[in-house]
Amino acid sequence: MEHVHLAVEEEDLYSGYNDYNPTFDSEELENDVGFLQAVRTSHGRRPPMTAKFPGTAIGARPLASSFGSRIPMVSSMGRPMTGAVQDGAARPMTAVRAAGYTSTLTRGTNFDPLGQSRGPAPPLETRSEDTPEEKIKILEKKVNDLLEESCMAQSMGAIQLALEKAKEAGRKERILVRQREHNGNADINVDLTYSVLLNLANQYANNEMYPDALRSYQVIVKNKMFSNAGRLKVNMANIYFKQKNYPKAIKFYRMALDQISNAHKEMRIKIMQNIGVVFVRIGQYSDAITSFEHIMSESPNIKTGFNLILCYYAIGDKERMKKAFQKLISVPLGIDDEDKYIPSNDDTESNMVIEAIKNDKLHQMERNLKVLAEKYIMTSAKLIAPAIETSFATGFDWCVDMVKSSQYVELANDLEINKAITYLRQKDFNQAVETLKTFEKKDSRVKSAAATNLSFLCFLEKDYDQADRYSDLAMNADRYNPAALINKGNTVFVKQDYEKAAEFYKEALRNDSSCTEALYNLGLTYKKLSRLEDALDCFLKLHAILRNSSQVMYQLAHLYELLEDPQQAIEWLIQVISVTPTDPHALAKLGELHDSEGDKSQAFQYYYESFRYFPSNIDVIEWLGAYYIETQFCEKAIQYFERATLIQPTQVKWQLMVASCYRRSGNYQKALDTYKDIHSKFPENVECLRFLVRLCTDMGLKEVQEYATKLKKVEKMKELREQRVKSGREGSGRGRREGSAGSAGSSETAKADSSHSSSSTKGERLSAKMRSLPSSAEPYEASSPKEIDASYVDPLGPQMERPKTGARRRVDDDDFADEELGDDLLPE
Repeated sequence: MEHVHLAVEEEDLYSGYNDYNPTFDSEELENDVGFLQAVRTSHGRRPPMTAKFPGTAIGARPLASSFGSRIPMVSSMGRPMTGAVQDGAARPMTAVRAAGYTSTLTRGTNFDPLGQSRGPAPPLETRSEDTPEEKIKILEKKVNDLLEESCMAQSMGAIQLALEKAKEAGRKERILVRQREHNGNADINVDLTYSVLLNLANQYANNEMYPDALRSYQVIVKNKMFSNAGRLKVNMANIYFKQKNYPKAIKFYRMALDQISNAHKEMRIKIMQNIGVVFVRIGQYSDAITSFEHIMSESPNIKTGFNLILCYYAIGDKERMKKAFQKLISVPLGIDDEDKYIPSNDDTESNMVIEAIKNDKLHQMERNLKVLAEKYIMTSAKLIAPAIETSFATGFDWCVDMVKSSQYVELANDLEINKAITYLRQKDFNQAVETLKTFEKKDSRVKSAAATNLSFLCFLEKDYDQADRYSDLAMNADRYNPAALINKGNTVFVKQDYEKAAEFYKEALRNDSSCTEALYNLGLTYKKLSRLEDALDCFLKLHAILRNSSQVMYQLAHLYELLEDPQQAIEWLIQVISVTPTDPHALAKLGELHDSEGDKSQAFQYYYESFRYFPSNIDVIEWLGAYYIETQFCEKAIQYFERATLIQPTQVKWQLMVASCYRRSGNYQKALDTYKDIHSKFPENVECLRFLVRLCTDMGLKEVQEYATKLKKVEKMKELREQRVKSGREGSGRGRREGSAGSAGSSETAKADSSHSSSSTKGERLSAKMRSLPSSAEPYEASSPKEIDASYVDPLGPQMERPKTGARRRVDDDDFADEELGDDLLPE
């Protein structure tokens, strides 16, 4: 039992882990004198074991080492420890300390293998920015950031900001180069310098600062460090092209072409296309043809083929025009068939994919390319058709045959419709109608378009029955065609069946909610039906779509006038003249409204502006003349009444007003001469003779007796004429009551009466305002005047109140782009 050692309970649960035999400590072997001595003497050989020490604990004698006294480890078996030596000789230690533990045997220490008791780690050593390398890196980052900001600003349209950032990047880059030279660093970031210079040149070009842009490009091109900088001569050529310096543009395009290898085929083709366009600009069509023909042989495309046809047309080469047209329609577009986007019924996943790509960017690009190709083909056909054959019809038929045998077979019908439109431009209406009638037996889409155009033509010719028939035909072929419904509504509108017309316009709007013609005509229909609020609603909706339409704004002004809101009417008319400031009718209407409101000065201003733009409006002339008489400026009124005399030389009242103005201003001799001139032209005019008698009497002239005699004679003839007319009316009334056969005489009397009354009202009507100016005793006011007609002619001509037809007119003559008749505004 003496060898049995019971475990003693210790206070610290983790104590003793650091207790180990110093023999196993190999950390400080190099400093252990005893170990080094043992190695030198015995060369590491273990001495033989002896029984000098019996099997008792040797703990009474500690092991000595260079670390001083250690606590001995007692063996439970009583045998000596490994490494124990006799006579206290030191032996080498062979054990290695375990990881995470220390050699300390201090009692009561906490277990801290991670060394958390030592406190937080010291802060990282800050990197100094004062070193030259760090400064260079910071400058490079700033330059790159400025370049990125410049490019982003340019992409968002802020070209001025982009230029400022590019300039700042250039300044920073020069500072960077000087910094490198100062530090003796000969390595230059060539890519960064190239990017800064190129971006600066591009921003100069975007801001149309072409000389600065050319200088920047020149710096890049002349620098031998920049590889492939020669292709930037294309940019320089583009600038010369914009400056209309065409010889230099060609020179730089050719220099760029020489410096680009044949491996870059696409770029070479584009440069050659630019060279051809420049040759076209300077009129050298043969050189342009050489460039375009080379492109069509190497890499044919739609745009080059179209340009080639234009060049052949310019030199008048018929055969080569035909060959070029055949090449144009045979150019492959490289796009997929539309059937690919038709979903199948059984595959759900495939349908989802098709739905996703049906309107993506790629499909939109394909559609745009196809539309562009069709536009160029249609334009080319319309251009060369009259030139390639003896007649226009024969040339167009050849083009149609070529298109039918190509991949654009669906364009053949559109070409036929354009053929009819060309006949219309040539004023050959019969041929146009005959051409459109050939579509009556074709498919529904083309048939509906042709019938719509026929209805439009008949409507313009006021053949409303035929227009109605063709509009029905167009509706039967395609009930959802809004243009056909509009034309049908128009034919009903002119028959004054406004309720039915409104239904057709509403149906057209249901089929196409953006159909502005239907909405406009619906507003006119409500206006005719006196549903002014509904009409106002229609035109307000239309104004939200067509913000700058003077027709719509005028209709709104007219509706507010009908609704007795003159202030709103004036506001809308002011908007009309802001869009069309030279519209004399709108200005005159504004003057009329201000006059009705009692604002004479504003009324005069607008009437005067209207007279300046349209000095032949009798109503405006009459108002201005009356205004000057009312304000006692009779001399200024003379010029307006003289102009009215030129416009209506058979109307005696204007000449009488001129003479009256002379008389009012005190120029009696000029007034007398004017009255004599009037008497020579109108010898039976009573007013003129009365004034002649009065003036001659006042001036004591001998002619007074002569004019008095003529006055009595004319008055007597007038009385006899009035008695004859009166007796004729009584006779005709008595004949009608008695049912006698004297209707012929009555008819003749009625004719005489009507002709007399019409001539008197035509020649002698004056406004109520002008009637009130002279005194009632003056004889020239004895005629029966008539009020000024207060009706207003619409700003865009007499067809303003006419419903718009479902027809399209030609949009652009310059690029030969004619559209089929459809649903655009009615041509004035």
